[in-house]
Amino acid sequence: MEVREAMHKPAAWVEADTPVSEVARQMKADDIGALPVGRDDRLIGMITDRDLVLRVLAEGRDPKTTKASDVMTEGIVWCRTSQPISDAIHQMEERRIRRLPVIDDNKRLVGMLALGDIAHSATRDLTAEVVHAVADHHA
Repeated sequence: MEVREAMHKPAAWVEADTPVSEVARQMKADDIGALPVGRDDRLIGMITDRDLVLRVLAEGRDPKTTKASDVMTEGIVWCRTSQPISDAIHQMEERRIRRLPVIDDNKRLVGMLALGDIAHSATRDLTAEVVHAVADHHA
């Protein structure tokens, strides 16, 4: 099975200079917990609901003036639509991440592959493997 068969579409993203108050509103409206962050038509990082809590609220930052790029996790791990889902799962395991942006052959963001997508599409063994790897407690 290829990633395109398991991913969910569409995939939203935010500009690096988007205030985190707007990021939070978009997450709420779309009922999602993470958004890729872009600059100059390139993905540069990810921002999660956890980032908002730990890097904005817990540090007393102003959500209206703090930008997505200030609190995002830099760098981005992605997969391709044509990639076997097992390869994408192994990427998630190795990096201990729960969501992968999916790009097409034109290097455009077209979807996201999350643990829930895997649970609905992959075998029980693969699903258990990735959940165990990404949910493992940090040392």
